[in-house]
Amino acid sequence: MANPPVRYLQLDVFAEKVGGGNPLGVVIGAAAWSDSTMQRFARWTGLVETTFLLPPSRPEASYRVRIFTPQREIPFAGHPTIGSAHAALETGLVQPQGLRLVQECGAGLLPIQISHDGAQRVLSVEAPRARVLEPDALHAKLVRAIIDRTPLGALPPAFVEGGRRWWIAEFADETTLRQWQPDHAAIARLAKASDSLGLCIFARSPHADYEVAVRAFPAGVGIVEDPASGAANGLIGAWIAAGEPDGKLSRGYRVSQGREIGHDARIGIRIDSDGAVWVGGITHTVVDGQVSWPD
Repeated sequence: MANPPVRYLQLDVFAEKVGGGNPLGVVIGAAAWSDSTMQRFARWTGLVETTFLLPPSRPEASYRVRIFTPQREIPFAGHPTIGSAHAALETGLVQPQGLRLVQECGAGLLPIQISHDGAQRVLSVEAPRARVLEPDALHAKLVRAIIDRTPLGALPPAFVEGGRRWWIAEFADETTLRQWQPDHAAIARLAKASDSLGLCIFARSPHADYEVAVRAFPAGVGIVEDPASGAANGLIGAWIAAGEPDGKLSRGYRVSQGREIGHDARIGIRIDSDGAVWVGGITHTVVDGQVSWPD
């Protein structure tokens, strides 16, 4: 039996121009859908993530979001958070308190700030606080094998958790990063063994439009390469701020991601004096319609 039609948006997140960012599906008004119905729809869309906007269960929250990959529900991800906030505002589901929203999700209550870059709205989420994990010796060996003979940057590789779990590594320069040919099977083995998303690499850049280039390989959720990774970039920002508290990037920077797979995402990182990391960018509505989906 089909549920009543509900509103559905498909968005391009972390994109200065349409087509450059990370696609996201957002379903609004599906409070009656079961968990399995949501999961089947997320699998059907084929998108990296699909979110469902729901009434909040806590009075402090503006709305509640559930985030599904094609395989399972997850507590937090960066581009679904930014895109969901955009959808909530675009559809009039919520009204901001000043220039602020509060998202309720599996990672708790996350503040979202609203600003503008000219006529375009920029949304930034305070990422869950990062903590460096002590890696298993075998897992650390797997990482070393993956990046063996690759010139590395100033900060050592690390296993970091904050909403998601990622291995991160700094490469010596942007050219090395963009030309790198990863062993995807080895990254998948690492992700499975360490119960993480996979490997995210970054390099500093002299480019005028951004200071850091990023590539992310979330084999743990079946993705070869991600065009724009909010959670991973939040962890990179925390790692840079902790390792170089007085460095030129310690209060924030701009990120380029996705060029190697035909995208051109832009992500802004801001790091407060208390260590809070904000991840933000611009979202575009590409599709706005309705979805009918059976129970």
